[in-house]
Amino acid sequence: MSELITLTEAAALHIKDMMKHNEEEDAYLRVSVNGGGCSGLSYGMGFAHEIGEEDTRLDQHGLVILVDNESSPILRGTVIDYKESLMGGGFTIDNPNAIAACGCGSSFRTAKVAGTPEEC
Repeated sequence: MSELITLTEAAALHIKDMMKHNEEEDAYLRVSVNGGGCSGLSYGMGFAHEIGEEDTRLDQHGLVILVDNESSPILRGTVIDYKESLMGGGFTIDNPNAIAACGCGSSFRTAKVAGTPEEC
């Protein structure tokens, strides 16, 4: 069985920098799936200060990643990376469960979960 989420070293370094900049060094990284977006589902990443009873805890590159049980099946096998380009940098999310994504790249749907699409 594949890892629930794989965070690359580049993504982890950028997240650690963000945590330091925002004085959140003691926080956890929460990764989730939310309803909404053009295709029906969107990704969420943010800082959390508590581990919930329904959370899966992952330890990667010195970070603790939390994923709630509802998001887990949708995110299984996902790779989160951070890439720099001439236009700036940003996180990339490669989710093998996503079967369609919107043109702006901020939302997706899976074969089992379509969500409720919104206008981009």
